[in-house]
Amino acid sequence: MRRLRLLSVLAGLSLLAVPASAHQVGTRFDAPLPLSLLFAGAGATVAVTAVLLAWTDETPTGQRRVLTVPSSVARPIRLTGRVLFLLAFVVALVDGVLGPRAPLGNFATLFVWPLLLKGVALLSVLAGSPWRTLSPWRTLYDGLGWLEGRDIQYRAYPAFGDWPAFVGFLLVVGIAENLTQIPQRPALTAGLLAVYAAVMLLGGVVFGPRWFDHADAIGVLYRLLGRAAPFQVHSGDASGDTLVARVPWRGCRDALPPSAAAFVVAAVYTVSFDGFAESPEYRTLFFGIREALGVGPTVSILLYLVGLAVFLVTFVGVTRFAGSLGDVDRPVQAFAVTVVPIAAAYEVAHNLSYVATYLGQLPRTVGAGSVDLLFWLPLSVYWGLQVVLVVVGHVVAVVAAHAVARRLVEGRRRALVAHLPLVALMVGYTVLSLWIISRPVAA
Repeated sequence: MRRLRLLSVLAGLSLLAVPASAHQVGTRFDAPLPLSLLFAGAGATVAVTAVLLAWTDETPTGQRRVLTVPSSVARPIRLTGRVLFLLAFVVALVDGVLGPRAPLGNFATLFVWPLLLKGVALLSVLAGSPWRTLSPWRTLYDGLGWLEGRDIQYRAYPAFGDWPAFVGFLLVVGIAENLTQIPQRPALTAGLLAVYAAVMLLGGVVFGPRWFDHADAIGVLYRLLGRAAPFQVHSGDASGDTLVARVPWRGCRDALPPSAAAFVVAAVYTVSFDGFAESPEYRTLFFGIREALGVGPTVSILLYLVGLAVFLVTFVGVTRFAGSLGDVDRPVQAFAVTVVPIAAAYEVAHNLSYVATYLGQLPRTVGAGSVDLLFWLPLSVYWGLQVVLVVVGHVVAVVAAHAVARRLVEGRRRALVAHLPLVALMVGYTVLSLWIISRPVAA
C-alpha cells in the first residue's frame, strides 16, 4: 500500500514535470564562471588537499564562546521569530490561493522557495539550524500541546529513523522544487505547503515530538547543513543563549545511522543536480532522452532518480573500499557526514544570489517596486567568492574525513591510505561543482 501511494505521488508530480528549476529571475550573476577561475579553483583544490594530507596530523576541534544573550532577551527574540514565521506561513497559504497568479507578485512563491527552503538553509550553514524555532507546523503542534497541558502523542515513533524525511526530501526538494512547474504556480505552491504541513502536524499528533526530528525533510536537511556551521547557538533555560565559534568540521566527525547517511548523500547529489538542471548540457540530455524514449517531460524525474542511484552506488563503493584499507566497521555510516561541508559550501555558492534576488522581489507583493540587494557586489568578486566557498568546503570535508580516519584506523600511515579514496572522491565532486557553476544558465 505504501509503495502504491508513493507511485501515485510520483505519477502526479510527473504531470507537472518540466526541464527547468525554480530559479526564474535572470540577473547578472547568472553569467557563467570564467574558465580561468574554474581551473584555478580546481588547481587550488588539488594543491590544498596535497598539503593537508602531507602535514595534517592532529585535527583541532576547539570552540570558543563569542557572546551570551540573557534569557530575558533571547526568549522574546525566539517568540517573535516563531510568530512572524507562522504568520508568513498563513499569508502564503491565503495569497497562494487568492492572490495574483504571477509568481513574482505572489507571497507564496516568494516565501516558500527562496526564503523558507533556501534562505533558512543559508542561515543553517552559518550558525546551525533555527528550524526548531521557526517551523510553522512545530509551532502549531506546540500550541496544541499547550492547550492540552502536555505533549500530544498517541503512540511511540516506530524504528523508521530518518527514512520518512529521506522520502520527503526526494519528493519535495529533489522533484517538486527542481523538476516541476510548482515553484512558478502560487496555487500549487500553497497546496503543496498545506499538504506538507498537514502531514507533519498529523504525524506529530500521532507520534509526538520525535516525528518532527526524523520525518520533517526540511528540518533534517537544515540540521545536517548546520553540522558544518562555523557558529552555533546553544540555548539555555536560565543562562540564556550562547553563540560559540568553532572549527567547521567539529560537527562532521560522528557516525550517522543508515537513514541519515542516505539523506546526506541524497542532499549532496541534489544540490549539484539543482545547478546542473539549469545548464545547456542538461537540456541537451533531457531532450535527447525524451526523443529516444518518447516518454515526455517525465524523463526529468527519471534522470534525477537514475543519477541519484549512480551517486549512491559510487559513494557506497568508494567508502567501503576506503574502509577495507583500514578495517573500518560500517564505513558508509562513518564517513557520510564528512561530505556535508562540500554540500553546504555549494548550497551557499549556488543559492546566495538567488535568495537575495527573490528577497528583493518581496516588496512587489504590496505594490512597491523590487529592490536590488546585491547592487554593491561586483560580478568578479561574486565569481571569486563562489570558487573560494567551494574550495573551502572541500578543505573542511578533507579535514573531517582525515579526523574520522585517524580515530578509526590505527597508525598514521594506514589512516592516510584509507583516507585517499575519499579524497579522490571529494576532489572529483568539488571539480564537478566548479564546472556546474561555470556553465551558463539555459533559457
